[in-house]
Amino acid sequence: MTSGNVPAGQVLVVDDDAAIRRSLERGLRLSGFAVRLAADGTAALRSAAAEPPDVLVLDVSMPGLGGTEVCRALRARGDDTPVLMLSALDELADRVAGLQAGADDYLVKPFALEELVLRLHALLRRRPAPATCEVLRAGPLAVRPDTRQAHHGDTELQLTRREFELLTQFVRNTGLVLTRDQLLDRVWGYDFEVRSDAVDTFVSYLRRKLEAGGRPRLIHTVRGVGFVLRAPGDGGAR
Repeated sequence: MTSGNVPAGQVLVVDDDAAIRRSLERGLRLSGFAVRLAADGTAALRSAAAEPPDVLVLDVSMPGLGGTEVCRALRARGDDTPVLMLSALDELADRVAGLQAGADDYLVKPFALEELVLRLHALLRRRPAPATCEVLRAGPLAVRPDTRQAHHGDTELQLTRREFELLTQFVRNTGLVLTRDQLLDRVWGYDFEVRSDAVDTFVSYLRRKLEAGGRPRLIHTVRGVGFVLRAPGDGGAR
């Protein structure tokens, strides 16, 4: 079955454990997905290059080329296919490493199939919309959703897919306070209980890139509420 009116897509499941691959293949097929399998990172890269899937489910710990390295390689070659990482470890350092490599989501084993399916549908809902020539501006920032480019003045920002979507929401809503729940819904698409520290983590990544070279802070924290982008001259929160 599918979630809401979102059609299930094609999933590439990458895990070195044959039992997990079989279990996920069966469960995801029953949930309406087309499923392909890869047993290691090298096979995953070949498969994704030959026939790009709609979304990847990628195990972090695999012999040889691990999930983080696979994700980094995909992003380096310009592949922005949504990636959900699986890991047996719920350590902050592991989550951060996967997210910094360009992963879009992170799920700790063991997990319920229902949660995996919901997260995959959330990622599929966030696929880029048809291209337009719209340019979004806020102070020194310019964002082009069609080409997925963002500039701070004359400097092009090198953003991951999730960082770009987060910045786009801030620029579209300049001066408005966005709560963590609003950002989770608009950027991650979650409609179920999920860890909200993902928002704080990605705001931190985004701030680091926006403030490189001593540039002034644009995204401010509104304590107890959320975050706001204020263009220079707007004044505002810390």
